[in-house]
Amino acid sequence: MTETSEDVVCVVGLGYVGLPLALAFDESGLDVVGYDVDEAKTAALTDGTDPTGEVGDSRITASNASFTHDPAAIGRADYVIVTVPTPVDDMQNPNLEYVEASGRTIGEYITPGTTVVLESTVYPGATRKVLVPAIEATSGYAVDQEFAIGYSPERVSPGVDGRGVEDVSKIVGAGRETVREDLVSLYGRIVDAEIHPAPDIETAEAAKAIENVQRDINLALINELAMACDHMDLDTHDVLEAAGTKWNFDDTYSPGLVGGHCIPIDPLYLVYRSESDGFSPKLILQAREINEHVPTHAARLALRALNDTGRVLAESSLLLLGLAYKPNVADVENSAVGGVVSTLQSYDVTVGGYDPHADDASIRRTFDVDVHDSADFRGYDGVVLTTAHDEFRDPDLAAMAADLDDDPVFVDVPGIVDQHRAEANGFVYDKL
Repeated sequence: MTETSEDVVCVVGLGYVGLPLALAFDESGLDVVGYDVDEAKTAALTDGTDPTGEVGDSRITASNASFTHDPAAIGRADYVIVTVPTPVDDMQNPNLEYVEASGRTIGEYITPGTTVVLESTVYPGATRKVLVPAIEATSGYAVDQEFAIGYSPERVSPGVDGRGVEDVSKIVGAGRETVREDLVSLYGRIVDAEIHPAPDIETAEAAKAIENVQRDINLALINELAMACDHMDLDTHDVLEAAGTKWNFDDTYSPGLVGGHCIPIDPLYLVYRSESDGFSPKLILQAREINEHVPTHAARLALRALNDTGRVLAESSLLLLGLAYKPNVADVENSAVGGVVSTLQSYDVTVGGYDPHADDASIRRTFDVDVHDSADFRGYDGVVLTTAHDEFRDPDLAAMAADLDDDPVFVDVPGIVDQHRAEANGFVYDKL
């Protein structure tokens, strides 16, 4: 299709990926409709309210995009871009039910000449094996004849400045060269960074998964070193600082919990496809195992600190500071903090939680903790700082210690609070 002001883009799925994408296309001058099965969400967007917290109400209000839960809107589109969740099931296998369901819905309303692009993370081959058959089944059309297909993985990083839709380089893969060139032109309207044309859809799918495989492995290495340093009675951060003085040492990683939409999930998609083809990628699996163990290790540091102060675990209580999966975001549903909570509670420790970004309803739905609207330390034996929100980087340690019980515990999972200051204010301090 040629690039004209009359082109219509329909974004299917209006979460933390789809909504900013829809607004970016709208702001580029295209006619945009956002479709989501959640009627309450589309109603809020129509009223000028951002239910995701990703873009802000003012940007919604200023937008010319329309939002609907009526799938018939898909029929207007020249481009349909799919940004639905791709989680894993209880067996840690890919769950592509949302991709398949969206494909079937698209197929019911799609018109000839439309290009469908999947942005959700999938294993190599899934766009052709799952999305395309679903569209064909309900449309009666054939891919590369009545409709075109492409894949362009999302790469935004919520809560991080300079990592939005326009800032991050874009990969574009397609079934045909002409379609790929058309999509490069389409995304060029909203992306200021490089647009990389992948030779095919499968390469683009694999690249997205491998991006987060690499991060998962690097984080697992640092987390395993942290656990090894703990056994050797060494300060992990001091060791990493010393090692970082060599020119070729990568000092961009630090120990901590690994959560979110991508890093804990994307490696499992690549593993699934690789094992289906007869090869089990041991290093990828080992990295996942290590990072999944970190919440348990962090909780055990807190349990050890409670024991060191002579407390009975079943009579102890700890307040967790930060429940979101990463700093300065509100998403708690993809957080690794749940592993810290469950381990502490398995020893009958009473657990409270406070997060300045997440709403209380989301916290209660996700965690079995006493929820606090503010950092109220009274009645607790200590704190476990689990998410490095900006609000926690320079705490009033004297006031905190005064409100906590005697010999308070401070376990600093991300290692953002100065140990000497904490100990000078009477804390029994530990970190990964």
